[in-house]
Amino acid sequence: MLFKITNGTIILPTRCLANGTVLVRDGRIAGVFDSREEVPDCPSYDAGSRYISPGFIDLHVHGGGGADFMDATEEAFVTAAELHARYGTTALVPTTLTAEKEDLLRTLDAFEAARRRNTRGSQLLGMHLEGPYFAVSQRGAQDPKYIRNPDPAEYEEILAYSSSILRWSAAPELPGALAFGRRLREKNILAAIAHTDAIYEEVEKAYEAGYSLATHLYSAMSGVTRRNAFRYAGVIESAYLLDMDVEIIADGVHLPHPLLQLVYKIKGADRTALITDAMRAAGLPEGDSILGSLKNGLPVLVEDGVAKLPDRTAFAGSVATFNRLIRTMVQVGIPLPEVIRMASLTPARILGLDRSKGSLAIGKDADIVVFDRQFDVHATFISGRAVYSSLSEIHTS
Repeated sequence: MLFKITNGTIILPTRCLANGTVLVRDGRIAGVFDSREEVPDCPSYDAGSRYISPGFIDLHVHGGGGADFMDATEEAFVTAAELHARYGTTALVPTTLTAEKEDLLRTLDAFEAARRRNTRGSQLLGMHLEGPYFAVSQRGAQDPKYIRNPDPAEYEEILAYSSSILRWSAAPELPGALAFGRRLREKNILAAIAHTDAIYEEVEKAYEAGYSLATHLYSAMSGVTRRNAFRYAGVIESAYLLDMDVEIIADGVHLPHPLLQLVYKIKGADRTALITDAMRAAGLPEGDSILGSLKNGLPVLVEDGVAKLPDRTAFAGSVATFNRLIRTMVQVGIPLPEVIRMASLTPARILGLDRSKGSLAIGKDADIVVFDRQFDVHATFISGRAVYSSLSEIHTS
């Protein structure tokens, strides 16, 4: 199949091309031009002077559209994937919460089944197990009754059960966590630091053991702390000092603008990935909701553009769609090509997928988003298929 998207500003990793054209052939990008390229007998989408961007890749998302991946059904996975595709996410990593082993296995089963029938939603790249190996003191909205230390018998059974695990987040200071990180590295699974009270010395050892990503930086992790009057750097400072990647919930609520600016200033676009961390209420009106499974999840309240625990003592997940992250980062003052890099090429590189995804380059997957100056999405293409579009009809040039 051959078509082109024309009359738009193309966003490249370091610059923009005004009035450009992207040519797509058989699901891959076949050409990127800085003009309205004429291709004989080629169907065309008119971008209407909007932006033409690489698709957004969400490393960390729990659900959306009323569905949570912990519901462990095909329908939940497909519903959430379709919701996020409408807001520019072309690929995502479904994320669990702390849970019993059997619930995690059921969720992995549902992922496999949903991936086969998901034709209109964001591509399901692989699973992210967030927990259950966390520090209770930094549990956030994670249910404490499921939190435990790494158990080799348990995680080996889970690893043997499914080949769909792409990343796993844990607290590296727990007994057995370093061996767990080394095992994940052996399996080529991304090990990430999360929900942790570690200090620099512990994070340094974890980094050496394979933990290369800080999960939702600033959220549920230690900063500078005191022990017996002595100050210690926490996970936040460690993530800045070490050559590790970070992901941030850039909804404008989890992190205020000055902290978003600080992360960008220190880590830069090449080490920072934007994530939604969205739960089931993403894309829905505010009000009561459930974090996690409908069967045994936690009641939460959605207000002020974020999910909170009912007593309002902590956030309980984001309700952002990806275009909101883009809007927030631009409002912070970061150049649009840098923002899009944090939404596309950087997460692709973190996942080891940057040869096929993350930028509008010849030979890469035709994962493309068209959005306007208000960052509202008008079209989403995944591997060259229009899964959502309000653009003008295809015509022949």
